[in-house]
Amino acid sequence: MPYLNSGSRRRKCILSVLVLISVCFAALLVFGKEAPEGNGAAPEIQKAEGKLHGLTIAVDAGHGGYDGGARAKVSGIWEKEINLSVALLLKSSLEDMGAEVVMTRDSDEDLATVSGSGKKRSDLSSRLKIADEAGAAMFLSIHMNEYRSAKESGPQVFFRAGSESSMLLAQLLQEALVNNLEPERVRVAMAGDYYVLGLGIPSVLIECGFISNPREEALLISPEYQRRLAAAVADGVAEFAKKQALS
Repeated sequence: MPYLNSGSRRRKCILSVLVLISVCFAALLVFGKEAPEGNGAAPEIQKAEGKLHGLTIAVDAGHGGYDGGARAKVSGIWEKEINLSVALLLKSSLEDMGAEVVMTRDSDEDLATVSGSGKKRSDLSSRLKIADEAGAAMFLSIHMNEYRSAKESGPQVFFRAGSESSMLLAQLLQEALVNNLEPERVRVAMAGDYYVLGLGIPSVLIECGFISNPREEALLISPEYQRRLAAAVADGVAEFAKKQALS
């Protein structure tokens, strides 16, 4: 490199600084135009919508309060307690998929507004009213089964006869329960004459298993198995929503 005297070196240094300042100023002008308007805060990253986004689902924990339902043969736990545990886990699973969930009950209570012989019907009617007023697009009623023979086992889903959408929902839920839980006894979805299936929306009653069967009772009162149950039902609901384009 040729030798430069002190004056030349000083002028070259000043020129370099001026060029650097010009480049920085130009960069600020370019990036300043692309910056978002507002208070300067970084834009929020929008979360991906879940599979059930925009869908309102009613989850009904069967029985409650004065009505304990069936009673487990070994542990003595009332059906209403297991129903509520599974229903609350199901609520969480459905919400994780983006659904809005309305519970008919979230504590040990019944919903009857009258006493006497009409108490049970009043309780059931109140559950349907909650779902209807919430604008629910689907009704899922959680129950545990029992039978005089301790050999009976396996989850089974019931739907309202004559409702094609309810039948499809029940079939997809039954498939999800079998695939996820791998029960010894594989059952199929069936039509059932249950009062809580009377709404004009896809509605099912899910008998999660038999608490009259000691082996299955042990599973049904297990928190881990209850989580698997809830996840299986949620998977079935998501598959139904996909097929019906409800979400």
